[in-house]
Amino acid sequence: MSQHAGITELPNIFAILADKFPENHFLKFAHLWENISYSLVIVLIIGVLAFFACRKKSLVPGRLQAAAEMIVGGVDGFVCGIMGPKGRKYTPFIGTLFIYILFMNLSGLIPFFKASTASWSTTMALALCVFFYVQYTAVRELGFLGYLDHLAGKPRGVLAFTIVMPLFMLFLHIITEFIRPVSLSLRLRGNMWGDEVLLSLLAGFGLQGLPLLFFNMSMAALTAVVQATVFCLLTTIYFALVLDHEEETV
Repeated sequence: MSQHAGITELPNIFAILADKFPENHFLKFAHLWENISYSLVIVLIIGVLAFFACRKKSLVPGRLQAAAEMIVGGVDGFVCGIMGPKGRKYTPFIGTLFIYILFMNLSGLIPFFKASTASWSTTMALALCVFFYVQYTAVRELGFLGYLDHLAGKPRGVLAFTIVMPLFMLFLHIITEFIRPVSLSLRLRGNMWGDEVLLSLLAGFGLQGLPLLFFNMSMAALTAVVQATVFCLLTTIYFALVLDHEEETV
């Protein structure tokens, strides 16, 4: 097992190969930036699966195409169920996040692999993508002044002529917007990091820890799905909060 920041980790293939071939610069680089390396491996795996799922589309889908259609349909129903029909334009982004995070979460259960979502650098990068896209969407849908009005709580009537309350609401909402990517990233990272530490500790017990190890692996798989869903649920809510709700009614 390897040590990282004082915590025992399960060995992963990049760390093993870098230790076995210390003169190989590629392996040293892959091990040094192993969270990014495993993220790129997941991108490659998803890309290959997507290619084969879409290569020969037919009215009677095969297993891979049927699985892809089920995931896409489920994510679309999930997003539109919260945001309404207008949310369909955000299904590709949120669906990509869900699949990407889910695969990264589950990769930590594969021997000699590592879940990149156990690193705050990975989850923060994902959360920042959500943050900037939400801000862009808000400005595009509401306009810059309209977004400021939204952040100020849309003061109307007598409240619009008071300065303190709209400025207080504006300040509070701006702070909230900046806190969201931090909380979003820490929630995902904390859960996945905790699972990896627990599994590594149980693996250290040897054969005596196998029953607990298998049980916790099944719980970790459930956690992987739940955390990917929670991340995308909160992302969907963030989009819904900045959209013009009057235009969404059907």
